[in-house]
Order: sequence, then C-alpha cells, then structure tokens
Amino acid sequence: MKIKTVALMGAGAIGAHFIDGLSETLGDGLFLIAAGERAERLRSAGITINGVNVHPAVKTPEEARGADLLIVALKYNALQNSMDDIEKIVDEHTIVLCPMNGLHCADMIGERIGMEHIVYSLMRIVSRRVGNDIRYDYAKTEGIFYGDKNGDNSEPKIAALTELFSSSRVHYKVCDDIIHEIWKKFAVNITGNIAQAMVGVGNEAYVKSEYVIDIRQHLIDELCDIALKKGIDIEKFRNSAPKEDKYNNARFSTLQDLEAGRHTEVDMFCGEIIRMGKELGIPTPYNQVAYDVIKALEQKNDGIIR
Repeated sequence: MKIKTVALMGAGAIGAHFIDGLSETLGDGLFLIAAGERAERLRSAGITINGVNVHPAVKTPEEARGADLLIVALKYNALQNSMDDIEKIVDEHTIVLCPMNGLHCADMIGERIGMEHIVYSLMRIVSRRVGNDIRYDYAKTEGIFYGDKNGDNSEPKIAALTELFSSSRVHYKVCDDIIHEIWKKFAVNITGNIAQAMVGVGNEAYVKSEYVIDIRQHLIDELCDIALKKGIDIEKFRNSAPKEDKYNNARFSTLQDLEAGRHTEVDMFCGEIIRMGKELGIPTPYNQVAYDVIKALEQKNDGIIR
C-alpha cells in the first residue's frame, strides 16, 4: 500500500500544515476538496501560509473519488454536513485521518463509511491567523499523531502513513496508545480554551485570577471524573496547576472564534462532556454553565441578543 494521492477537507491551521508539508512530495497528488463558489475562490486567491501565497490543486468530492488518503480537518460545526462529501470521496482502499479536536469525530465518520477506513489521530500545532494569513510555528508544531486503536502499529495503513510523512516536511509520531493521547489532547483543550473564552481574557488569567483558576479546576474535575469511569487515566490534569513562565496572554481557539464573530466548537468540548456525563450518571454543572455562556456569546455575535 502506497499513498500517492491525498484529499484534504479544511484549509485552516491543520490543513495549512499538510499543504505546506506535502506539496513538494505529492505535487498535484495533494488537493483540497471544494465545490462551487468556494472552489473558484480557492483557485483564484489561493491560501496564504506563513506569508507565502500558494495555489494547491482543488477538486470536487466526485473528482476526488478513490483518493489514497483523506484528511478531514474541518471545524466541528461543519463535520455533520460534510458526511455526504466524505462518502463520495472514500472507496474501498481509502485511509481516513480525522485529526480534529474532539473525542469522537473519527467515530462519527467511521459509522458512516466503515471503521476499517479509520486511523485514529490528533494534531498538535501552534498557529494563529493574521488577516487571511495562516501562520504556524514550524519549530513548535509537533504535528500529526496517529496509531492503531488497539495498538497494532504493524498494520499496513500505519506503515503507508509513515512512509508518506517520512518523505515529507510533515511532523509526525506513531503512538502505541492513540486513544489515551486523544483524551490527553481533549483535556488540554478543556483546561486551556473554555474558562478564558467565558470571561474574554488571555491566558495569563490562569495564574493571575483566582476566579478563572477556580472555573478551570471545576471544568477539568468533571472531565477527569468521566475519564475515570471510562478507565482512561488523565488524572495528572486534575491537579496540574499552570506554571507562570508558560502562560502569557495567548488567546486559544474558542476565544479567537468569539472575538472574530465565528461560532465556536463548544459542542465538541463542553457539549461532549455534558453528553458523556448524562450517559454515565456524572453531574457536569460547570461544563453546562460554560456551554450556556459560550452559546449566549455566539448569539450576541449573531445579533440575536444585545
């Protein structure tokens, strides 16, 4: 199994790393998925990554049918509406990576197209957007982490991915316990994203405000209670006090979305914790309040409330 063609859904921060990292290796074998007006806009305007304007190939889902690898790097809010397009792209041999932030995005796709296509993954990237320029820190970006759900990394799909990434500029790591890594990434997002988005403050609040620190602690306590019930060990996050030298005034993705007037991925974060809590009989009142506050702020941005 050799990966010669890669279809990419999503051209944000995650997508930018793959465009930058795979273009030289694959040429026109790497293509963005788009149709209609968006496809024309991408073809004419391209994408600016770290100050350089690039014009990757663009294909419709129908044209991309049978790609060797599909990378789904969408915003959570767009995932459900993209399932038909995913199904159009995937044939019997296509490998699917979904390095999105949530716990169950890959499962959602697998339920639609078959779990045999899925390789579990996550992304660790340091990035920000300046106007239309997607800027990511290549040196600090750890890249794509992936592995077999059951730890069998001798699988042909894993070997094919490693062969591709090792011949490119994409940063990558094969994980022996990818599910645990996905939960750790989810915990990092909860500890970093949510409390600052509720209050509208930068990252330094986690060391300067006892109130923001308290919100953060309760949010992660609820997630750790759920993980414990599921047999996932992320207990180190329960008592992980932020270190002042690591916390500046950075603003993470949920707050960035609110400040830019966009809808957030709070359904993928707090919404998922609330759902799992109900399923397991574990109260999640802080995540419920966080969910309600951020949803209300989205309504404010939409002009529904003032």
